[in-house]
Amino acid sequence: MTITPKPFTFIDLFSGIGGFRLALSNLGGHCVGFSEINTDAINAYCGNFNEAASLNLGNVTDIKSLPSHDILTAGVPCQSWSIAGKNLGFDDDRGQLWNDTLYLLNQARPKAFIFENVKGLADPRNHDALAYILARIGKAGYFARHFVLNSSDYGVPQDRVRVYIIGFLDATYLRKFRLPQPQKSTLTLRDVLQDCQAAAPEQTNAGETADIFGDLIPDKKRYRKTNGMNDFFLFNDIRNGPTTIHSWDLLATTARQQHICYLLLKNRRKKTYGRLDGNPLSLAHFQQLDDTIQAQELAELVALGIFKTVAYTYAVQAHQLPLNEGEQLVLQRVSTGEITLDALKECRELKKARIPFEKVLADLVAKQVLACTEIRYEFRYTKISTGIEGVNRIFLPKSEAFPTLVASDSNDFVALKDVVADNDHDYKQAFLEQVFHKNLYRKIAKEEACLIQGFPKGFALPESRSRWMKLIGNSVSVPVIQLLGQAILATGCVGRASAYCQPMAAMEME
Repeated sequence: MTITPKPFTFIDLFSGIGGFRLALSNLGGHCVGFSEINTDAINAYCGNFNEAASLNLGNVTDIKSLPSHDILTAGVPCQSWSIAGKNLGFDDDRGQLWNDTLYLLNQARPKAFIFENVKGLADPRNHDALAYILARIGKAGYFARHFVLNSSDYGVPQDRVRVYIIGFLDATYLRKFRLPQPQKSTLTLRDVLQDCQAAAPEQTNAGETADIFGDLIPDKKRYRKTNGMNDFFLFNDIRNGPTTIHSWDLLATTARQQHICYLLLKNRRKKTYGRLDGNPLSLAHFQQLDDTIQAQELAELVALGIFKTVAYTYAVQAHQLPLNEGEQLVLQRVSTGEITLDALKECRELKKARIPFEKVLADLVAKQVLACTEIRYEFRYTKISTGIEGVNRIFLPKSEAFPTLVASDSNDFVALKDVVADNDHDYKQAFLEQVFHKNLYRKIAKEEACLIQGFPKGFALPESRSRWMKLIGNSVSVPVIQLLGQAILATGCVGRASAYCQPMAAMEME
């Protein structure tokens, strides 16, 4: 559906670098105010849109009223709801920004709004928080629905799942609102990578293509599941799959050493060895699985940097020493005269008190209050997002989508060429030989990140990677907002007087 741009006005709260502004301006909208407090974001916003800093309304918490406008947009800071945050919701001061946003919505009475947030807001653990927000929107006299959308379904080569709350002052327009139909992205990573342009495949024999490196590339779907997300290699020791690269694939290891590594990989999540989702194993545990395994073999894997030792069980010694609060809390977890690591990791009281139990354990051992009675073995790399030696995933250029760009950056990389093989084993070896060991991979560049978010290639951002990554990772995907804006305009809500335009009494905020 083609929408003829009509003049309308909008205000851009929590504007960042202007993803909402770019999208709505493309539809004929006129920005009458934006709100941002980050200096880099303000400079980028004003510089790219040739806008005077005086249009900045400042901190949302200080705004008492908004200029008249048709559509309100807000990318309310997401830390309170994201998995990466502490999940404190409205107990977090940042979560109160929703109250400020809803206060301004009620005060200004725009005809429609678009609010964006992380997927976590719609997760079951945050059910009450989302219900609270929707109830407050309803109390302001608005009619709204929320949608969980992936940018990769709307023309963006990025797997970015976000919650969008769309609302109208008149229920008629919510009934008319139709969510845009998903559309396949016309871009792949190859199209946005600056140094892979020449590597675009050329047609050869039927069903096969070749690139400038001479490789044959079979049907792109051979190694793809959904959204191209298995056109990448995962560097990880605690997961397994045809495109998983383990530490023992990268180091010179024997078949015997690889056998021991796979024993740990396959058994570490079994409840037989502990209560956590991933437990270290002792020598005795290994010998239960294979009675030929010796302590020296485990020590060799530690020396290689594949395994690490974990002091797992401690016995409490007789003592009469004064103990601080943290030490007392740790000792309260004693069961049958012993403390185990899984019991401490599961202890909610320690988490609430922010007790660094690893340090407390070391202090108690130094005081001879505790004595380690069991050593276990675990992989050195156990955090999925960290990967191995700073590499989490490497995406091939033929991938249809890159993972979510985040403000803190990530350990995700792009390969500078594609690889091909007839089976999983050869596919993995081809990647290691042709890409990884030749260092033909790198992080996403600034202009590429802009394109992946839907910003123009020449969009100006700071030179520092940490600074521009924070800005682009906190932004919205422009094409998604533009499609939602089109759908809002298609209802006809803009340009008509509404019988619901009188503001109600100031919303009572909890």
